[in-house]
Amino acid sequence: MLKDESRPEQQRTRQLLAVCVALSGVVGAMALGFQMGSDRALYMQASSVSVGQTTKPIVITAHWNAAPKSSSSSFPTASVEQYEATRTVPNHNGPLGTLPQESTTILPMVFVGSLITAAMALFYRLVNPHKEATHNLQPIDIEWAMATTSEEKKTTMPGIAPRPAGYKHDVTPGYQLEEVSRPRRNRRSPVIRSFMRETHMTPANFICPMFIHDDDFDEPISAMPGLNRLCAASVLKEVGEHVAEGVNTFILFPKIPDELKTPDGRQCYDETDIVMRTIKMIKAAYPNVIICTDVALDPYNSDGHDGIVDEFTGEIINDITVEQLCKQAVCQARAGADIVAPSDMQDGRIGAIRDALDNEGFTGVGIMAYTAKYASAYYGPFRTALDSNPSFGDKSTYQMDPANSREALRELELDESEGADILMVKPGLPYLDIIALLKQNSSLPIAAYHVSGEYSMIKAAAAAGYIDEEKVVLETLLSFRRAGADVILTYYSKQAAKWMNDPDGVWQKRSEGSFEPQMVSGRHDGIHCYCLSQCCSLLTALNMRPSSFLTGLH
Repeated sequence: MLKDESRPEQQRTRQLLAVCVALSGVVGAMALGFQMGSDRALYMQASSVSVGQTTKPIVITAHWNAAPKSSSSSFPTASVEQYEATRTVPNHNGPLGTLPQESTTILPMVFVGSLITAAMALFYRLVNPHKEATHNLQPIDIEWAMATTSEEKKTTMPGIAPRPAGYKHDVTPGYQLEEVSRPRRNRRSPVIRSFMRETHMTPANFICPMFIHDDDFDEPISAMPGLNRLCAASVLKEVGEHVAEGVNTFILFPKIPDELKTPDGRQCYDETDIVMRTIKMIKAAYPNVIICTDVALDPYNSDGHDGIVDEFTGEIINDITVEQLCKQAVCQARAGADIVAPSDMQDGRIGAIRDALDNEGFTGVGIMAYTAKYASAYYGPFRTALDSNPSFGDKSTYQMDPANSREALRELELDESEGADILMVKPGLPYLDIIALLKQNSSLPIAAYHVSGEYSMIKAAAAAGYIDEEKVVLETLLSFRRAGADVILTYYSKQAAKWMNDPDGVWQKRSEGSFEPQMVSGRHDGIHCYCLSQCCSLLTALNMRPSSFLTGLH
């Protein structure tokens, strides 16, 4: 908005006038005091009333006056007429008589009092409402925000196409719904929307999945743009960057060389395995971060399944698989893992792993159970990253049917009773209803896995220019929280945290209810704008940001 260059000069003129009026009031007050003192002295001298004397009225023919008692009067004995003649105060005629001479000072008193009152009012009106703000409000212009509106000052809102000359809406004049409940009242400004927001999310809600391998270089994952299999040095660098953004929890997924894979996956509990070495390395550099580990055989199994396969029937043998998983979990806990996460979906494995950990003294190590892990087509990029595709068939004999929801409640009851500390749903976005279902039926924390297929789809659509990547990612992650997830495993952990921490980003503006310039409504009048200016001054005096509050007044 262009500012009026004459405004500072006008302000100085008003201030000078206010000072002059105030000085006039002071002079009037001094004159009033002097006059009152002089009149009182004259009156006392004229009446010559000694201490202890009393007076009473002497009424003579519709006249009244005060005279001392004859017994104690210092005046000579004389007639009433002679006594009145010696007085400096004349007789007062009229039905009730008129006031004494001393009372004639009432008129200048009224005049001076009025002058003082007017001076005070004018001083307050000229100085206080137009006091210049000493603060710098961003991003609003106080002059613009306080401007009263009129038909001549209305301008088109930026971004709205100007209406043709003479255009009028083809609507009934004055039409209004008889609607009492209007939900839009709670959405009408950024501040109110922030105040009413039910779901909140921070980088602390994220778990970062990291793909690791034993090479001394990073290897890009073709199916997951922007992600790599990380070498040891890059793992530490990645952890440090996440911690700087507020993400402090990680889960490790190893890419195992083919020569170390066996039908029983025995490499998974080797003390020299890459997972155990990586846990120790991270903990040495960042002792306060939380390390989760994947408990499953598929990265180590030569058949690519989460359990030991019967070579004759192709069945995944449940119980001996669980035995291997217990060995793996104990080995990971011994290396320093804080939470083990069995993703195999074998029956009874949570209770068995809990017992194995407790028997080895790892009672403080938590279990994040993959409670509702569905046999999903969204895992494709992940299996490419780990080179762990099944050599035959699929995993539908142990992972859940995507058509089922009540079955998730049965898995929930089993995992809770067997000692799970966190319950996970995987995948996340297509199964928001399952996240909500578990949240409603359990007091345990709920985790949601934003899986590789979901990540790669967003990346592909963003690369093609179909979507705004930042907005879509943050909306997707927020949907997990809204559905009931307490923690989210996401490959966007670092980037999402950066977006959320950016003070000029979409997330911060939305979360803080930052001011969005809007046209001043025709409902504003001088009083409204005056109140607005006073609010600005008060908020600034309290070291608060007026811009965070003013929007709600529009």
